[in-house]
Amino acid sequence: MTEWTTIQNVVFSTDNDPDVLPLYADPETWAKFGDRPVRVSERSHIDEIVGRTSMRIDAGARVSFASYFNAFPASYWQHYTNVSRLRLLVDMRGACTVLVYRSNAQGIAQHVESQSLDGDATATFDLPLATFGDGGWYWFDVIAHSESATLLGGRWETADPEITPGLVSLGITTFNKPDYCVETLDTIASDPGVVDVIDRIFLVDQGTQKVADQDGYPEVAEKLGERLRIITQNNLGGSGGFARSMAETLDRPDSDFVLLVDDDVKIEPESILRAVHFARHSRRPTIVGGHMFDLLDRPVLHAFAEVVDPEPFIWKATVKEDVPHDFRVSNLRQTRWMHSRMDSDYNGWWFCLIPTKVIREIGLALPVFIKWDDAEYSLRAREHGFPTVSLPGAALWHVSWLDKDDTIDWQAYYHARNRFVAALLHSDYPRGGKLLRDSRRWDLKHLLGMQYYPITLRHMALNDVLRGPAHLHETMPTKLGELRSLAGEFREKRVFKTDGELPHANRGKQFYPVPSGTQQSKGPTGLPLILYTARMLARHWLTKPAPANVENPEVELAKRDATWFRTPGFDSALVTTADGSGKSWFARDRGEFRRMLRQSNRLHRRLGREWATLAKEYREALPEYTSVQEWRKTFER
Repeated sequence: MTEWTTIQNVVFSTDNDPDVLPLYADPETWAKFGDRPVRVSERSHIDEIVGRTSMRIDAGARVSFASYFNAFPASYWQHYTNVSRLRLLVDMRGACTVLVYRSNAQGIAQHVESQSLDGDATATFDLPLATFGDGGWYWFDVIAHSESATLLGGRWETADPEITPGLVSLGITTFNKPDYCVETLDTIASDPGVVDVIDRIFLVDQGTQKVADQDGYPEVAEKLGERLRIITQNNLGGSGGFARSMAETLDRPDSDFVLLVDDDVKIEPESILRAVHFARHSRRPTIVGGHMFDLLDRPVLHAFAEVVDPEPFIWKATVKEDVPHDFRVSNLRQTRWMHSRMDSDYNGWWFCLIPTKVIREIGLALPVFIKWDDAEYSLRAREHGFPTVSLPGAALWHVSWLDKDDTIDWQAYYHARNRFVAALLHSDYPRGGKLLRDSRRWDLKHLLGMQYYPITLRHMALNDVLRGPAHLHETMPTKLGELRSLAGEFREKRVFKTDGELPHANRGKQFYPVPSGTQQSKGPTGLPLILYTARMLARHWLTKPAPANVENPEVELAKRDATWFRTPGFDSALVTTADGSGKSWFARDRGEFRRMLRQSNRLHRRLGREWATLAKEYREALPEYTSVQEWRKTFER
């Protein structure tokens, strides 16, 4: 007798948030309004969710489950796994019709099969998984007849055997986010199906606000029992915390996978099961990542498929023009680009499952604290024949980066250094392709924007790159403190929280002018951009700022208006911080501009000259500084 196992469940959110309903069920009718899909009628409401796996469909209503979390991403399963036999079972109560649809890579829907049910019954559909080469999903709709019907449950099953049937260990790295961590642990502990696939949960606590001291921790720890282990270590960043989880998982003979999860997230627990089932059926060891939704605007998808553009060696979204994507505005059926299979170079470590076989062959994370550790790891894995898949239907909610600007704070060091280290390890272009030129542009952009702190850190980063790979582990425990301590030397890093703190407060000045013509226009391109850059370079190199603009800010700008093509025209500017909590004062300094521009040119010329030698040095040392033995020394330091 053929044994069928579930690889994806139909689930619903039970936290009574109407904003997330479009991620689980689709309203009845859509129509086009110009180029934009709009709801003509909406027959699905949050009070119709009657359980984790159940939903009521009103009499005469039609509800589609062509939704992010309840459609089946057939193309990914066909392309990467051994699954060829697929079965959908839909448990219903009441008279209804269940209709199954599929899509192709262009997002065109095709009716597959229908079944009418009455009373308590299960609709069963055997579905081929052979014609989804470039894209496509399966999903089902339910139409209630003259009375309401209830979806009791649904599941997608396969009879194909698992290739790697082991358990998963979770690695959660945290720094002072104990409340989030306890909530995540409780969410996992409350789902028996998820708990059954978990071997251990390694919670690597690197903060001063300990998870073990958080309200609710004793109760959740009791639920999880020996599955939960808290590891306390010094703050070694994301890469240090996740490398620790990788190393600990290698000592677990029952764990064939480690799932890396960020701390400040809200997780859909079904995503863990889907990632594990996908990895178990993958034809070769595969890194399986999940997508990222905005924790503060939950229907909005921020990360779908990520790649590294090899010539400038920079990460970007495959569908940059289409994300962020709001499922309230356009659901799966209306979002054609989402039906094409999107192959990824890497997946963010907010949610990323890695087979232990991959770790044993290529080593642990790069010792870089934060930034580029996830991208570099997948590039390294690909060079050993292990792909990365960002799996639709597996996701969590994470605070997005829209209200942050980490390119001008202490993280500027890691952005610059780790990008260069990753390129030295993996770029196939001589001298890194366009990386050096792009890095010079970043320097010039910061300098013309009167941002001298990030330039200082970027140049520290390039000097460290030139030191060679020995500095990576050496500086892990101390570099962050060094970077933060430097901030006090820069006027731009002081944040004025109230008007009383502003420079004019004791001089009777009530406000600074907001210049006209600064809102919502685009910057120059082509020849006008070249001429603008030359003019601003000459201005910052040759002229001194007006004394009055050194004593007080010349203008006040909203963050959105303090762009690279506006700020250089002023001697100083008061600019709202990215999170809106205060204002920073940027002021022009001709001496610093000249010194830092010369230094930028020297550093980039030297990197170009020494590129081949450095690349050889970093690549030869890679197995050593990503080894368990070398990481253990840093853990114990």
